[in-house]
Amino acid sequence: MTGQIHFDSHVHTVTEQACKLVNALTPGHDGTRPVQPPPAGGRARVVGDLLARPDYQPRVEEADADGMVALAESLRVVFEAAAGGDLDTAATAVNALMREMGSVPQLDRARGGGWALHFHGRDPGLVIGWGAGIAAGLALAIGSDLAGRLGVCQADPCDRVFVDTSKNAGRRFCSTRCQSRVKAAAHRARQR
Repeated sequence: MTGQIHFDSHVHTVTEQACKLVNALTPGHDGTRPVQPPPAGGRARVVGDLLARPDYQPRVEEADADGMVALAESLRVVFEAAAGGDLDTAATAVNALMREMGSVPQLDRARGGGWALHFHGRDPGLVIGWGAGIAAGLALAIGSDLAGRLGVCQADPCDRVFVDTSKNAGRRFCSTRCQSRVKAAAHRARQR
């Protein structure tokens, strides 16, 4: 055992997917580099790449991609509120998303046998399907002792989001690049 915190595999999958969507589809900064959502007309390819797995290659239309951008903006609110310790706002935002998406629990056959709890939307569309699962996964995290594991990078001006799976819940940065940048700046400041 590594000592890392293990989210339920479905919760881990959808919360990590939420991070990918927020980080790629919302404006802000990745490290010191400004980030803008992909332009209209190019979003479908980006969203398709974000959602793809070896066993899943979604067909993404531009309207789906626009819906995923809107979903990512809603998810950013959840991460920012949770990272700031405002779980009331995070819970309110997640509840609104679950209502909007029509999140419904369902037992599905798991790979390798057995059953796994998944959440499906009120219709089989891409945005509703992913939105329902992500919203329910975030609800399970926020409604448990994992709420403090939803983070926003603390390396100013970076605002990329992450899920902290470390043993001590001490992660503060979205990447080792941001962590190194902050540590190097602190070291230089001490040398002055």
